[in-house]
Amino acid sequence: MTGYSVVGKGLPRIDGPEKVTGKAIFTVDVDLPGMLYGKILRSPHPHAKILNINTEAAERLPGVKAVLTGHDVADVRYAFVDTPRYPADEQPLAVDKVRYIGDEVAVVAAVSEAIAEEALSLIKVEYEILPAVFTPEEAIRPDAPLLHESQFTGTSAWEEWGAAKRVKDYRSESSLNNLSGRTFVAFGDVEQGFREADHVREDKFQTAATAHCAMEPHGAVASYEPVTGKLHLWLSTMGIFLKRYNLSRALKLPISRVRVRHSYVGGAFGGKIDVFPYEFCAAYLSMKLGRPVKIELDREEVFTTTRQRHPITIHIKTGVKKDGTIVAQDVKVIADNGGYRGSGPIVVFLCHGFSFPVYKVPNYRYEGLAVYTNNPIRGPQRGHGAPQIRYAIDSQLDLIARDLGLDPVAVLLKNIRHKGDVLPNGDRLNSCGLQECIEGTAAGINWSSKRWQFAAAQPLGRFRRGVGISLCAMFSGAMYYPFASAAMVKLHDDGSATLYTGTQEMGQGSYTTLAQVLAEELGIGLEDVRVVAGDTELTPVDLGSFLSGGALVTGNAVKLAAADARRQLLECAAEILGVGMEQLATRGKKVFVREDPQRSISFAQAIQASVFKRNGNPIIGTGSYKGYPETNRYPSLAKGKGLFTSAYGFAAQAAEVEVDTVTGRVRLLNAVTYHDCGFPLNKTIVEGQVQGCVSMGAGQALSEEIVLEKGQLFNPSFLTYRLPLAPDTPESLDKTANTLEPNGPFGAKEVGEGSVAGMLGAVANAVHDAIGVRINSLPITPEKVLRALEQKQKAVR
Repeated sequence: MTGYSVVGKGLPRIDGPEKVTGKAIFTVDVDLPGMLYGKILRSPHPHAKILNINTEAAERLPGVKAVLTGHDVADVRYAFVDTPRYPADEQPLAVDKVRYIGDEVAVVAAVSEAIAEEALSLIKVEYEILPAVFTPEEAIRPDAPLLHESQFTGTSAWEEWGAAKRVKDYRSESSLNNLSGRTFVAFGDVEQGFREADHVREDKFQTAATAHCAMEPHGAVASYEPVTGKLHLWLSTMGIFLKRYNLSRALKLPISRVRVRHSYVGGAFGGKIDVFPYEFCAAYLSMKLGRPVKIELDREEVFTTTRQRHPITIHIKTGVKKDGTIVAQDVKVIADNGGYRGSGPIVVFLCHGFSFPVYKVPNYRYEGLAVYTNNPIRGPQRGHGAPQIRYAIDSQLDLIARDLGLDPVAVLLKNIRHKGDVLPNGDRLNSCGLQECIEGTAAGINWSSKRWQFAAAQPLGRFRRGVGISLCAMFSGAMYYPFASAAMVKLHDDGSATLYTGTQEMGQGSYTTLAQVLAEELGIGLEDVRVVAGDTELTPVDLGSFLSGGALVTGNAVKLAAADARRQLLECAAEILGVGMEQLATRGKKVFVREDPQRSISFAQAIQASVFKRNGNPIIGTGSYKGYPETNRYPSLAKGKGLFTSAYGFAAQAAEVEVDTVTGRVRLLNAVTYHDCGFPLNKTIVEGQVQGCVSMGAGQALSEEIVLEKGQLFNPSFLTYRLPLAPDTPESLDKTANTLEPNGPFGAKEVGEGSVAGMLGAVANAVHDAIGVRINSLPITPEKVLRALEQKQKAVR
């Protein structure tokens, strides 16, 4: 881990100057000649038939160039998940009925935003109100109204769930009303495991829907060239190639005719990977009118109509031995999917995928259901399933430790996985620093004294303190389309290099980190690297900035491309210096003989020699990588089988809180994170990512919540949605575990997503430690704290 010149250093971000000087171009900054502006009419009802739409008055308004309704694009369907098992269920504009408040009904293109807004008010829609469902439990009942009738046949299996019963077994294909996705996984003998357990505990936990709250709102600019048939798109997106693939299919254009062009992304956190109606509408209108079209969502539209984190109910039954060893676990989750499938089948799969890598559970059963409701659509958010499941499992383990009179840290250490373990699906942990993370986190929060000191010293005080701890795991990329990344490295006559990568910079520092990988492998400085990125026309295919694959998957592709360029460079230098390639090394833009460093030539000399001696052939290196290069064992969402990822990132997080027993307010005083990200390619970026995760996790534990009443969102702005602010930021200690991932570039793997998950469980456990009562739903608001304390007092009386 020593001896590197570029990687491992906390170097400044190469995109920093462009951003701080205001020169960085975001999607909404794109301004093209003759551009039109689009606005979308949305449903005011959660569930209703569309009987008639009258657009005549809107079409007559001066300045309006087009009005589209669902019947204009009735044959178009698309979705984030589009497989034979889970067919696409979304349309850009509602055709027969609307399924949530905010569903797209019509779109207008006009010469100004003001005219487009006025045109919306002139569109008259006649609805027939339909019965609606707002919780998954009511949505799967046999008498529940169907949101997507064509997908459901046969009898309901509500009785298997039961109004107040836990799921029995959904291995059969019996139909549930409004079921949009299902995962079932089992290994060992769960019932026998429970019989052998000394202590069995069952609990129910609930998490809330939360918003992504990226500072940049969603937007799209589309410009179609009628002569060439080329569609240019500027999108605020996390994955340009996935977006190009989905939009080319929806628009029925050859993929080579769709170009997604570079623009910076002002935050995403999972919320900008899906396909959105506004993107399709901007593109379709531009193709129809032959003029550029921009659609920018306002903040209320972003809150309501893009994506939210899935609210999930988790039932857990766990059996342990007297010493806290887990012998059996039965987990059931039900996720509120909203009006369309979104990533429902994925999140109920990932609740399993982010659960079983952490603890060794010999007898295990997991059942996950995603259910349609008449709420807004849910989709990926940072950690995507990990915060919900880690909060629930580690909250219960804390309760079990209390039941048995054991130290929770000791219980965690007894059950965690270690390097070399092979997971039930076949993934191997070639690196795993969980033990070091737990021990470091416990020491950092001063666990051994505070855990018992607070309980003993503050029996009656108004302000009570407590500490809690939780763990998390995260993929380092996964095998979904395009499930691989490629990179190109071009060397220039002066010895500098340009990296061509399809990755998308969205605030996480990917351009800087990848440039460091290239510079280290090639033997040049970071200042000698230029990055060309985020353009499907100029760059090779890339996985995209999601599922935490940037460092491992794209990083490996860049390292291989740089190694290929270096090999070509050494071939030329070997001819000039009269030695074998194996005798040469590179550093400081020079190639030198290892045993005689004075014998050297500059990169510029070697590159020029390549051009002169090889008929003008430049030095261009290429490389590509996917998580499991040789496997065809792709993962199954329904069965949880197949290989998921070639490396897991891990983290342990601890929280110290202070609870005001009079007001119910909870303050996060201290947070400690130890992250196993392998080798940190840029220490400053790693620290920033972890600190961002701590803030997001703390917000979702204590204050953040989408407030809905019968499908209507009541807090769609930064004034009413409770984000943590600067004064809420706790003292934070973040460290990295000393591991090296053999599959990662220079030993690197995931960072920046998994460590959001542990904060929820850590804060919840700390609150319990402080007040002696468990709050089983998030966020932990003052109202819930006061209600729990009141119930505790009544129980004592």
